[in-house]
Amino acid sequence: MQTLTLIPPTICKIKSSISTKEGKGNRGVAETNKHEVKFMNIKKMLAPSLMAAALLTLSPVINPPVSFGQTIEVHRGASLFNRACIACHVGGGNIIQPGATLFLKDLQRNGVDTEDEIYRVTYFGKGRMPGFGVDCKPRGQCTFGPRLQEDEIRLLAEFVKSQAAEGWPNIEISGD
Repeated sequence: MQTLTLIPPTICKIKSSISTKEGKGNRGVAETNKHEVKFMNIKKMLAPSLMAAALLTLSPVINPPVSFGQTIEVHRGASLFNRACIACHVGGGNIIQPGATLFLKDLQRNGVDTEDEIYRVTYFGKGRMPGFGVDCKPRGQCTFGPRLQEDEIRLLAEFVKSQAAEGWPNIEISGD
């Protein structure tokens, strides 16, 4: 009996018995009597390899962020967003005014699709959106909660613009 291995032996083995048929006109012709295909538990064998490939593909070693500093800024922006904006704008939406989400199409339609415009609206407020800037006026348009510094609002504007451009992917923040 001969064992022919096409794929590594742990995955698939094809065993065949070959005999020679002798008779009229069939001298020395090989004939396969029996094929037995055994597929071992492929899921168990391939799962670790596929997981390793997926981890490498998604790894920052293979796909590094533009810079470590930018990664930190994204997390700082996300942390500020979670602290000051998430109550109304969870996932880029708007629970107060559905037509004024932070998705790119709504930002463009409302004329707030640049970092400078996002900064202005965040600092001074607009419509039902309160302003968060230290010098926000008139008082009725401003938040009654804690105010944000100019650099924090710039960081928020940059974060919102980048998230809008990417369709608001989830960013996990551990500890604020």
